[in-house]
Amino acid sequence: MAAIRPLPDLLINQIAAGEVVERPAAALKELIENALDAGATQIDVDVAAGGTRRLRVADNGAGIEREDLPLTVARHATSKIATVLDLDAIATLGFRGEALASMAAVSRLAIASRAASQPHAWRIEVEGGSVGPVTPAALAAGTTVTLEDLFFNTPARRKFLRTEATEWAQCDEAFRRQALAHADVGFTLTHNGRALRRLQGGGRRARIDELLGEPFAVHATPVDASAGELELTGVAVRPAYAADGPGAQYVFVNGRFVRDRVLLHALREAYRDVLHHDRQPAYVLWLTLDPRRVDVNVHPQKTEIRFRDSGAVHQFVRHAVERALATTAAEQPAVSASERLGLAAARIPPRVAELAMEPAATTSAYGPGFYRRLFGERAGVAGVRDGDRAAPAIASADDDVHPLGFALAQLHGIYILAQNRSGLVLVDMHAAHERIVYERLKAQMGSSVPVQPLLVPVVFAADPLEVAAATDHADVLASLGFEVSPLGAATLAVRGVPAALDDADPATLARAVLHEMREFGGSDVLDSRRDELLATMACHAAVRAHRSLGITEMNALLREMEATERAGQCNHGRPTWYQLSLADLDRLFMRGR
Repeated sequence: MAAIRPLPDLLINQIAAGEVVERPAAALKELIENALDAGATQIDVDVAAGGTRRLRVADNGAGIEREDLPLTVARHATSKIATVLDLDAIATLGFRGEALASMAAVSRLAIASRAASQPHAWRIEVEGGSVGPVTPAALAAGTTVTLEDLFFNTPARRKFLRTEATEWAQCDEAFRRQALAHADVGFTLTHNGRALRRLQGGGRRARIDELLGEPFAVHATPVDASAGELELTGVAVRPAYAADGPGAQYVFVNGRFVRDRVLLHALREAYRDVLHHDRQPAYVLWLTLDPRRVDVNVHPQKTEIRFRDSGAVHQFVRHAVERALATTAAEQPAVSASERLGLAAARIPPRVAELAMEPAATTSAYGPGFYRRLFGERAGVAGVRDGDRAAPAIASADDDVHPLGFALAQLHGIYILAQNRSGLVLVDMHAAHERIVYERLKAQMGSSVPVQPLLVPVVFAADPLEVAAATDHADVLASLGFEVSPLGAATLAVRGVPAALDDADPATLARAVLHEMREFGGSDVLDSRRDELLATMACHAAVRAHRSLGITEMNALLREMEATERAGQCNHGRPTWYQLSLADLDRLFMRGR
């Protein structure tokens, strides 16, 4: 057996480099964090060959004293913690004191710095772990760290690096994370001599627009919640506009980007009831809490953390995002097609804008002036008909109280066309009504579900398993608002249905519920599969496609959508309505060109 011996410091640092600086992007992250900890308000990043040839980070922070420069590249030397008690409340991004030493062991490293209190700057160079002397340098303020030829002396590590394009993409993402986390700091980014980003310290909304694009911000709803020492702010993209593939998912805890399982699960749960199965949520969120309540010293790269009370954090984050996504249509800004694409609004011809903003006259016998213009003299003689009844007068279509506007017509028995202040609203009537019924059922499940007794029981043929399910789970059926009883070995009678579903076919509805109970059992239906069951019931009770609706019915549906949480998407996560602005319509018809 070989003798046990201590490892030399250089080998220790090279081993540590594999954990802390596995690729150029990891080194860039550490260098930017050091600049932020130094109080920098401007950080300039220069990358060459994806970071394999050069990484340079210059900041205007507090700087480093001359006598401290050799300690910056010494193992586990830091100014950020002094005792074990400091580990319980880490408030800085870097604290382990190993990053620069690890980089210096596997690259050519140079650090130039001028402390704020000193008249001159000083410089130290390290090549493959060999530390040179401290020499004078020319630098106005702050610190500049230059890292060249990463892993030049550790070919086994270097061969695991990817192509320049891949390493650059990783560096760009590391830069993006830090720039999002610290929106009050100015950043610049250059790659191979080409200036790519110049970010001003203008706040979080401006930073999101700059880094993720205006369409992301347009589709996002604000998140702002606090409970005791917990605070969550940021934006979450509304489910109907979530990405088909992996979306932008950024969570920062006390200014640190993390990939924490507790938080990721909480966010998936927040979207669970509103997101289509092939979509991914997107969000940028900042969580703030007492540093003593989170352990960031779990992993050398510090992207994994551990909460002291993970259950409380999970519940807080989940409910905060759920509430934000539950905003009604009346609380959401209308998003036009041009805004979805991030396009500038086209110029609206003056007469079109004038007609759009013109108040619609109403009388007790006729609909608004818009309907009279649409239907001509027919509206003037007989009024706008709703089935066999004249439609009642409605408010102006540019009334801000009703962001979904007022119905114009029905298209192929599937879509409702409505006019609002912005232009045209298209509504999938079945999907919209399905969400309304679903939310109503969920609200009623917290108490006794109102039952609508049937004047004449609905009798239908049932197989023995359905009869057995109705008998064995009568209490579960009752809690859902159903009165179902057997009339024989192969017959069931529905004597009552949930009041919210009184328009649905009782037999079809009862069969759907009994099927769920046969598959999963009564207790599981009310517990883990409650929402799936309610969604099934809502689907059967919702107004069916190809059913003709009158103007009054369509307007009633629009008003219910405006008052219903999560009405922007159906139970399967698909959008229920879509806005076409006048600018979008003008563009389609090339008006104003």
